[in-house]
Amino acid sequence: MIKKLVLVFVAFITIQSYAQQGTASPYSFYGIGSLKFKGTAENRSMGGLSIYTDSIHINLRNPASNATENLASIGFNGESRPVKFTVGGSQSTLNLKSNTSSDNATSTTFDYLAISIPMGKFGMGLSLLPQTSVGYKLENTDTDGNLINRFRGEGGLNKVNLSLGYYLTKGLSVGIDANYNFGNIKNSIIEFSYDTDGVILQFQSKESNRSDLSGLSLNFGLSYKAKVNKHEFVSGFTFTPESSVSSNNERIISTIIINTATGTEADINSFESDLESQGLKKTDLTLPSKISFGVGFGQPRVWFVGAEYTLENTSRFFNPLYSSLTIKYEDASNISLGGFYIPQYNSYTSYLKRVVYRAGIHYEKSGLNINNESINEFGISFGLGLPVGDVFSNANLGFEIGKRGTTNNNLIQENFVNFQLSLSLNDRWFQKRKYD
Repeated sequence: MIKKLVLVFVAFITIQSYAQQGTASPYSFYGIGSLKFKGTAENRSMGGLSIYTDSIHINLRNPASNATENLASIGFNGESRPVKFTVGGSQSTLNLKSNTSSDNATSTTFDYLAISIPMGKFGMGLSLLPQTSVGYKLENTDTDGNLINRFRGEGGLNKVNLSLGYYLTKGLSVGIDANYNFGNIKNSIIEFSYDTDGVILQFQSKESNRSDLSGLSLNFGLSYKAKVNKHEFVSGFTFTPESSVSSNNERIISTIIINTATGTEADINSFESDLESQGLKKTDLTLPSKISFGVGFGQPRVWFVGAEYTLENTSRFFNPLYSSLTIKYEDASNISLGGFYIPQYNSYTSYLKRVVYRAGIHYEKSGLNINNESINEFGISFGLGLPVGDVFSNANLGFEIGKRGTTNNNLIQENFVNFQLSLSLNDRWFQKRKYD
């Protein structure tokens, strides 16, 4: 047991040390960053579908999954049901395309670390995951190709989650998540100036901002399963009420010199802007309410298909520290379709027959509207659940391709390829002694 836990944390540290930047999307410039967590690798391989629950995988989007029927009952030979662990990470490759140019970017990041512990009809979960991510490097130029502004940003919002589920009655489980949200966002803007001959000046102006974020939020969930002959009907529901995040802000205005050969910046002098007098030293950001509902049908341990719809009230979001006439927030939504197929889960002669084959699609309205253009996303995903023996119960690989945004009205279209990897293991902490 201890060896397995050590391997989980080694995997976590390896992913975390390699994950230097959570996103390279220019759309992370807005709000508090791009939504980073969209479910486990298993969820994302099925188009983001999160209504399905089983006894060996953790569902981090519905707290009711901590206490499904399998976890509430007693296991084989009178043994307790297994404790579940998982750790995951991902890599994203972006092709950024505008009307005039294109560029490529990559990012690698830790996605989640979680544990789920059965306790009779109850189930408890603990997890750590990034909720949003900021990571952009942008420049804009005038019609002559002269650099006007340079934008840089990093950081994001993270979440520590305590989850509790209860098996209420036959097929029906309920649950609640209590989340502590924390993190920071740092960004800078350099405004370039030129003389009358178009020669760049020696000294430039730079604005640097930092926001330290913290707050609490809740999430409620229902999970229901019903047997229909040899098949199974599955449904899930979650509701996240509106909450707020406190933001402590600072702004530094500097005069800098830029080394044109290396691109390095050197501060000549700087001063802290008086945000207190502007009422911007401490602000509250609204985390919008969200509701999701999904249904599915399948044969246990053989196949499953389902659909899920999510609606988020992002039109309520506003950040008083940063305002722009070119951006507005509208309600976000997401439609996911997906499922899995297992040729023969207990095959002893063919490894490939025990593999879980997953696939799905999703269409998302992000809630961003820039230059009167809604920023939408479409993706197709595939995945494999690989049994890997005694150390980890299974390894889950996910692959996703899609696009986000548009080139209309001088915007950027992202064509992305995402790869996800998660490692899961199950173990029994409390076992009946077979011999005295």
